Amino acid sequence: MVLMIVMTKYIRPHQHSTDRQSRSELKGHHAAVLWFTGLSGSGKSTVANAVEKELNQKYHAHTYLLDGDNIRTGLNKDLGFSAEDRTENIRRIGEVAKLFVDAGLIVLTAFISPFREDRKTVRDLLEAGDFVEIFVQCPLEVCEQRDPKGLYQKARLGEIQNFTGLNSPYEEPESPELTLDTSVLTVMECVERVIQYLKDQTILRD
Repeated sequence: MVLMIVMTKYIRPHQHSTDRQSRSELKGHHAAVLWFTGLSGSGKSTVANAVEKELNQKYHAHTYLLDGDNIRTGLNKDLGFSAEDRTENIRRIGEVAKLFVDAGLIVLTAFISPFREDRKTVRDLLEAGDFVEIFVQCPLEVCEQRDPKGLYQKARLGEIQNFTGLNSPYEEPESPELTLDTSVLTVMECVERVIQYLKDQTILRD
């Protein structure tokens, strides 16, 4: 602990001569984090993937998609699913997203991120307007019917502990920038709503 404190005092963040604004100007759009949150099976990854494809192919936007399972096989493979590990998982992702925003990208994330305080922590890392919370809303029973990975069934059988929505809480966003009800909307209808929001906020330019 003493060594860490001593070393920390020598850390001085370096100021780059190329800044976020100049990077964004080259890309032709503003940077932002599109934070898709919702229950397992709600459609977060499906919608985020479709939005990224539309941004790339139609608007030639510079993007990067951070997805829960992919992150947990690399950067966060040392973390489990306790409340503490879930918080650390989101904290690390928030720091990575912040770096991508500084690079001028539109970052899309697809994580359950069940706790409001953790999502607020990421929002607070970024400048006002950079964090777009997108609640991918879907009734638990519909998510369970879909169950693309068979996780709900395993959780019901006791094979998975601390499963969000069953024996671990999911705290719905209280005032998200967007709500997409995937039990009603098609994937493309969700994409259209996200794209329209980006245009309305001038994150995306026609």
